[in-house]
Amino acid sequence: MPAVEGDFLISKGPLDPYALELCRGAYEHIDRIDCALRAVAKNWDLMRMPGADRNLLRIAVYEMRFLTDEEVSDAIVINEAVELAKAYGTDQSASFVNGVLGKIARSEELPGEDLYQELLAEDRAREEAQAAEAAAKVAAAQATAGVLAEDVDAAEAVEADSVEE
Repeated sequence: MPAVEGDFLISKGPLDPYALELCRGAYEHIDRIDCALRAVAKNWDLMRMPGADRNLLRIAVYEMRFLTDEEVSDAIVINEAVELAKAYGTDQSASFVNGVLGKIARSEELPGEDLYQELLAEDRAREEAQAAEAAAKVAAAQATAGVLAEDVDAAEAVEADSVEE
């Protein structure tokens, strides 16, 4: 995980430990959070969302659905995210963030879990295909090395025969 230490432009020193926990936790669960955001914001591609909105949503979803140490109500998380969206986002950010987080708050389970499971299955299939390809390359290299070893043995035998004559 990338370091999240040091001084930042919007702070007067190192990040507060709670802010660090939110950043690290959102990053740790980014794939599941992004699947939830895709499921709720159906007409929006995550990478086309303004960066401030996308990252506010990630942190808020982490705080609402993954953070277990602190019990902060969804309403408070949504309110804080909307205020930050007003300060750092576009003119439409506050209502967009409010709508997306409201849908997630009303869901009993984190939306997008089926998409997340599909992506995991695709990743496993890709890893298995890469492992099979690597194994085939190793087998081919070993076979080639075996043929070369046989060629060396044959050449040594021919050389030994010619020396004896």
